[in-house]
Parts: sequence; structure tokens; C-alpha cells
Amino acid sequence: MSTLGTLQVGAKAKITGFTETGTAYRRKLLTMGLTPGCEIAVLRVAPMGDPVEIRVRGSQLSLRKEEAAGVLVEEL
Repeated sequence: MSTLGTLQVGAKAKITGFTETGTAYRRKLLTMGLTPGCEIAVLRVAPMGDPVEIRVRGSQLSLRKEEAAGVLVEEL
């Protein structure tokens, strides 16, 4: 299993869970639609690697590198 922060542009993955992070942080990700079982696609990564733009449930989100590192994914 890998994390969202390690995926390359164009990669598609399914969210499998979260790393050991604070409950408030995990709740923030869940309210943005990043729930286990949800499919995502990496659209863009900034030149320095931060932020990462993803498509989830028809919306586009930008996550900081440390936020993306907290999301466990299984590449499709």
C-alpha cells in the first residue's frame, strides 16, 4: 500500500484508509469527500511537489504534501 503523496500525475487509486493522524485532521479529510473506497485521480503536482491536485467525486481538491501523505491508497 502507498500514500496519495507518492502517486504520479495521471495515476488512479482507491482510498483504503488513513495513517495514524489526529482525529480532527481525519475528520477534515472525510468532510472533503476522501472516504475509504472512494476512487481518486491525480491531476497535477506543483513543480516543487506541493500541493497535489486530485479529482474526487467529480470535484477537484488541492492537498498539501503532508495532507496527501496521510491518505493510504491502492493504485488501480
